[in-house]
Amino acid sequence: MALITQVPKNSREEFRVSRDDSQGHDLNNIRVFFISKDGEMLPGKQGVAFKAELLPEFIDALNKAEAA
Repeated sequence: MALITQVPKNSREEFRVSRDDSQGHDLNNIRVFFISKDGEMLPGKQGVAFKAELLPEFIDALNKAEAA
């Protein structure tokens, strides 16, 4: 996993954006991480992973959402 950035969601959670390789597929991954009772940051079930080749379409969609 190559961590790209972290974006705070709230006081106990953050979004982590990473580039991953899974079963030979180049993926972008946006996942919610949370602070466990032990104080460790752990990945949650919330998130999305998609093929890296789809990134321009996601960027376009996010730009449209920002403009709306």
